[in-house]
Amino acid sequence: MFNEKPQPELVIGVLRRLKDVNQAVNYFRWVERKSEEPLSPEAYNSLLMVMVRTRNFDYLEQILGEMSIAGFGPTNYTCVELVASCVKSQKLIEAFDLLQMMRHFKFRPAFSAYTTLIGALSEVGESDRMLALFHQMQELGYEVNVHLLTTLIRVFSREGRVDAALSLLDEMKSNSFDADIVLYNVCIDCFGKVGKVDMAWKFFHEMKANGIVPDDVTYTSMMGVLCKANRLDEAVEIFEQMEQNRQVPCAYAYNTMIMGYGSAGKFDEAYSLLERQREKGCIPSVVAYNCILTCLGKKGKTDKALRIFEEMKRDAMPNLPTYNIIIGMLCKAGNVEAAFKVRDAMKEAGLFPNVRTINIMIDRLCKAQKLDEACSIFEGMDHKVCSPDGATFCSLIDGLGKQGRVDDAYRIYERMLDADQIPNVVVYTSLIRNFFKCDRKEDGHKMYKEMMRSGCSPDLMLLNTYMDCVFKAGETEKGRALFEEIKARGFLPDTRSYSILIHSLVKAGFARETYELYYAMKDQGCVLDTRAYNTVIDGFCKSGKVNKAYQLLEEMKTMGHHPTVVTYGSVVDGLAKIDRLDEAYMLFEEAKSNGIELNHVIYSSLIDGFGKVGRVDEAYLVMEEMMQKGLTPNVYTWNCLLDGLVKAEEINEALVCFQSMKDLKCTPNQITFCILINGLCKVRKFNKAFVFWQEMQKQGLKPNTITYTAMISGLAKSGNVAQASSLFERFRATGGIPDSASYNAMIEGLSIANRALDAYQLFEETRLKGCSIHTKTCVALLDALHKAECLEQAAIVGAVLRETAKSQHAARSW
Repeated sequence: MFNEKPQPELVIGVLRRLKDVNQAVNYFRWVERKSEEPLSPEAYNSLLMVMVRTRNFDYLEQILGEMSIAGFGPTNYTCVELVASCVKSQKLIEAFDLLQMMRHFKFRPAFSAYTTLIGALSEVGESDRMLALFHQMQELGYEVNVHLLTTLIRVFSREGRVDAALSLLDEMKSNSFDADIVLYNVCIDCFGKVGKVDMAWKFFHEMKANGIVPDDVTYTSMMGVLCKANRLDEAVEIFEQMEQNRQVPCAYAYNTMIMGYGSAGKFDEAYSLLERQREKGCIPSVVAYNCILTCLGKKGKTDKALRIFEEMKRDAMPNLPTYNIIIGMLCKAGNVEAAFKVRDAMKEAGLFPNVRTINIMIDRLCKAQKLDEACSIFEGMDHKVCSPDGATFCSLIDGLGKQGRVDDAYRIYERMLDADQIPNVVVYTSLIRNFFKCDRKEDGHKMYKEMMRSGCSPDLMLLNTYMDCVFKAGETEKGRALFEEIKARGFLPDTRSYSILIHSLVKAGFARETYELYYAMKDQGCVLDTRAYNTVIDGFCKSGKVNKAYQLLEEMKTMGHHPTVVTYGSVVDGLAKIDRLDEAYMLFEEAKSNGIELNHVIYSSLIDGFGKVGRVDEAYLVMEEMMQKGLTPNVYTWNCLLDGLVKAEEINEALVCFQSMKDLKCTPNQITFCILINGLCKVRKFNKAFVFWQEMQKQGLKPNTITYTAMISGLAKSGNVAQASSLFERFRATGGIPDSASYNAMIEGLSIANRALDAYQLFEETRLKGCSIHTKTCVALLDALHKAECLEQAAIVGAVLRETAKSQHAARSW
């Protein structure tokens, strides 16, 4: 209805009052039509300000395009307000794109627009976009200042992008900017926090060389960096420098040093510094006391911590972290009642336990194996005030599972699902591991499948744990498949993955695969740790590649890893098994000289090695040394010595050892009796052997095939054919398969006892089974058959005897 041409002041006044972008744009277009000429820059800027107020930029690109064609752009004020609007609504990427749009239309964004956005991007670590804006400012001819460079350097340093930060510093120097104390403090703090301690030191000394006096922030930052890097002596030196000329102590510096001492476990020094702070008239803060209490908690000094807790109330009111530290400490020590009293005192002080308090209590109680108390706290949680979170459920599930209460752990897992908490990979790792640990592998497999169905992706740690459990359950092929699954899921198997695979395959009898897997691990760039070296060395030893194992032992030392008793044990055992006993003994002595606490395994390997080659005296000496060191030989060690004595036909000495073994309360096992029975039969002490046989039977131990053969042979040769025959039949009845030696002993014994037909029947059975018949056996049987006038049978035995003689003659001729 309004027919007159709108005046510019009226248009701008209307646009300034509008609160809807669509309405503003419609009005703007109506004015254009009425005026029949482009509107003024002020009108365009007023329209842009409507977009700022409403934070609606749907028409921004269109309006900027029109302004570009008209030959003018947004004012500096409008530009800054556009960016600030995006920043306030946390739309930083949109703000960045807005500035790029302005540059696209050849506008020159305001200096403050750039600095505002760079400051906002620094808070979220968008370093690349910050750098792009910084370079744009330089292209536009803006003079960048030290403050802006400091902001950029801080972000790059925090991200660990040291090269980029140093490049900016070089650029600053090339532009003749003088670094101020703020920049130096930022460099010291940020470079130190990413582990570049020497670089932080360099900045500290450089600022002093440039005449800039370090302030409290400088000193405390440098001290914090050195404490974190475990360079406490240097931190103390800096602290003392700072204190020399100060009348009033810096509380922050004291807190930093107290934290440093506390982290290093130096309670006395930390407490001494706190006392020194108090003497100088500066009341220690709650932060300082919390550091000392944390240190005492790590050392398990609960009583001292409680004393200091009471003492601190004179200087500073305990806060929520203080109470959490004390409660956690008491729960860890299993003192639940005292923990509840502290919790009640906490409520009286106006501080109420939060979920972190509950989590600390449950976690520490689980670790102290006070599971019923942990469950009681969980059940007593008031869900309206404090609901359990993922950490609460995780601690309880893991604690119950580790103590074998996997069904209870699974019930908590179900309650976690009912509470709409999403189990993470740590929860599933715990459940899988603990189900396998309790010999419930099927449930362990089900948990893995359930995890996959839930959409929770396994990480490398879970896959390693699952693979380890599967191998330990004897599912070798499934374990191999899981190793391949690790790669199929896009993970690179790490050192632990390979260690689990090699160790498990060695145990399963596939030690020969160690070589190939070791080089695959090296080619992938895995850095071996002590456990990995031990695993590979053991695999090489068990596959007969002892020289390679020895070489790896030397490499391990050069790489800074200290060989353990496991390392030495593997190589000593490998050398002993291939009769390189002098080298094995030298390595044994090296382990002792390095302060390694030797175990049964390494002593037994040497005793076994010396015994097998007849060096019984040296085996004895090793056994004596072992006992002098306070190690009681186990049944395996005694068996190694007994086997060596038997092989050397020192049977009387072996019997003395057997008695010593029993005197030392070491119960003989099946192998012990087998060694002695075989040894006694070997020296024809058959009656004594039979006594041991009977004792073995009384103890419910089952003889092996070799022992049966020796005993049958011994009884037959000593004329106890009836007992030998009875034993032979019993052996077969229990599923035993007699070997050639058993058959020959029985045939010969029956022949000597004039039981020719029984002997002949066994002779035929022996032939049918394909077992060889000795010439001596044939001669004894032939003689017995002739005496019994069994001429037909004698003719068959004679033919076999002649055939055997021909075969032996042909073999000698060949």
